[in-house]
Amino acid sequence: MKRIVIVGATSGIGLETARLCIRAGWRVGAAGRRQEALDALRAEAPAQVEVEALDVNRDDAPEHLARLIERLGGMDIYLHSSGIGSRNTDLRPDIEIATLRTNGEGFVRMVTAAFGYFRGNGGGHLAVISSIAGTRGLGSAPAYSATKRMQNTYIDALAQLSRMEGYNIRFTDIRPGFVATPLLAGDGNYPMLMPTEKVAARIMRILRRPRRRVVIDRRYAVMVFFWKLIPQWLWERLKVRTKG
Repeated sequence: MKRIVIVGATSGIGLETARLCIRAGWRVGAAGRRQEALDALRAEAPAQVEVEALDVNRDDAPEHLARLIERLGGMDIYLHSSGIGSRNTDLRPDIEIATLRTNGEGFVRMVTAAFGYFRGNGGGHLAVISSIAGTRGLGSAPAYSATKRMQNTYIDALAQLSRMEGYNIRFTDIRPGFVATPLLAGDGNYPMLMPTEKVAARIMRILRRPRRRVVIDRRYAVMVFFWKLIPQWLWERLKVRTKG
């Protein structure tokens, strides 16, 4: 029986993926900030689910993660599904800095804790949900796209470190396009918006058969391919934004 810990399991992609893991018969360690949402998830399958409230922006978050892993009886897969983001063409400092903290500092805090666990316990699978936004700098969401690029690079670096040191850790960087989650609620009109259930189902297949890097879905994979071909001078002249 697989044992998975999902940080960011109180809503959106993380919650839907947790439910699929439960249906698959896995043991699930669910973590997030909202205790009531965690309790509601545990009530769906008390024999399979352990929960722990934590805030990735707090220094004690790794301690909460360790307690959750202990109650779960170990961890085979870590899935990082915690993040924030919004359009910020006005460059409000509070939005930009909060995004940097959660998607940068909070991401590093939790991913390094998971890496440390796998390093000391014979290996495992470390998966993160980043975004296609990390492909190029998006003028409508500067901090969000920058932090997602950082996440992409950070996982690349950890994968190299793991091989250098001979750790048996597998890495997956999952890059969805626009998903109909609370993260995007009321934040403009997004093209090719994907249902959360569809994205979670794809993530579940990836967790069963790990791949190093995946863009969800094919339409976005094609779009990202062409984004990469656009010269920088032309990219800066494009109006890549949602309609507010």
